[in-house]
Amino acid sequence: HVQLVESGGGSVQAGGSLRLSCISSEYVYGSHCMAWFRQAPGKEREGVASIYKPLGSTVYDDSVKGRFTISHDTAKSTMYLQMNRLKPEDSAMYYCAAARLCPGLDGGSFYRYKYRGQGTQVTVS
Repeated sequence: HVQLVESGGGSVQAGGSLRLSCISSEYVYGSHCMAWFRQAPGKEREGVASIYKPLGSTVYDDSVKGRFTISHDTAKSTMYLQMNRLKPEDSAMYYCAAARLCPGLDGGSFYRYKYRGQGTQVTVS
């Protein structure tokens, strides 16, 4: 059964915007922390942003602060990543992840999230 499904990726020109979505199935119930990671070809995976849903607290990587916004809609069981003022260096496969508590945003922490999606591609030219 599929637990996290990303969507919303695509191709956009530099300076443009995209909104990624990550819908959760009932199987990730109790996962209070959700996050976005990304990985570009030939580069290590890096954390982009996380949200701890009970408090609404958010953490962002310095590279996206002021441009990206993470949010969650409980009624829709969906997490979003609004990406504005996109740059070519934002091009990557974007993954969502979920865990009971937030294990961090360093690249290695991706596998400490119990649930992980298959990714959606973002290309900025």
